[in-house]
Amino acid sequence: VSTDRIGEFLLSAYYQGGLAAVHPIGEDGSVGAPPIEWLATATGAHAMQTDLTNRYAFVPHIAGNGPNAIFQYRFDDTTGRLTPNSPARVEPEAFLGPRHFCFHPSLDILYFSNEQDCSVTGYHLDTTTGTLSAFQTITTLPDGYTERNTCSQIQVTASGRFLYAPNRGHNSIACFSVDMSTGELTATGRVSSEPIPNALCQDPQDKFLFSAGQESGRMAAFSINSDSGELIPLETYPLGNRPTWVSITELSG
Repeated sequence: VSTDRIGEFLLSAYYQGGLAAVHPIGEDGSVGAPPIEWLATATGAHAMQTDLTNRYAFVPHIAGNGPNAIFQYRFDDTTGRLTPNSPARVEPEAFLGPRHFCFHPSLDILYFSNEQDCSVTGYHLDTTTGTLSAFQTITTLPDGYTERNTCSQIQVTASGRFLYAPNRGHNSIACFSVDMSTGELTATGRVSSEPIPNALCQDPQDKFLFSAGQESGRMAAFSINSDSGELIPLETYPLGNRPTWVSITELSG
C-alpha cells in the first residue's frame, strides 16, 4: 500500500487476487469507495508506487507464483486512472521475482528486490515514456551460500548513497553503496538480523534503520554510519507474532 506523490490516491496491490487498485483519499484522510481502478494483473502482485513525477506507476510480480514481471502504467494524478504503458510489462529473462522497489532520490533509477533470485536489480527510468530498462543485477548473499533464502523489502537512504535489502533465510541485511553518477551498486557487507527479516524501514534523516523478524516477533534497531553506510546494531524490541511491516510517520504539531 502506498499513496501517490501528492497524497490524493491510495495505491494497493493484491498478491493472491492478482489485482492493482486505486482509491480516492478524502480531505479527512479517509479512503473512499468504490475504487477508481480495480485492474486484473496477475497472481504475485506485491506493491505499487508512482514515480517521483507522479506520472507513472509500477507493479512488480514475483516468479513461481507469479509471472516474473513488472507491470508498467501511466498514471493520471488528476483522476487516479491507470493506463497500461507500452510495453505493458518488463519481463526479465532470468528467474528473478521482482517483489518490492524504491526510487533513487536524485537519479532516474529504480531498484527492485528480487525475491527468488536473492538479488537487487537497478533499472533506468525513461522519464519521457515511463518505461524501465535494467542495467545491473547484484546478489544480496555471500559467495558460497546455498541454503534457502528469499528477499523481501528494499530501502535507499534519503541521501541516495546507500541501499539495504534483507535476506530471509540467511537472516541478514545486505548493504550496498550507490555510485551517485551511475546508480550502480557495490556490496559493502551484511549485518545479522532478527530471523526472517520481512519488514524494513529507515527514518527520513538517514540516522536509523529498523528491521522486524517475522520468526522472532522482534524488531532490531540499527544506526546508520553516515560515511560508510554501515549498520550498527543498537537494541531489539518485542512486537508480537509475525510482524510484516514497519513504518515511520512524521506527526505535525
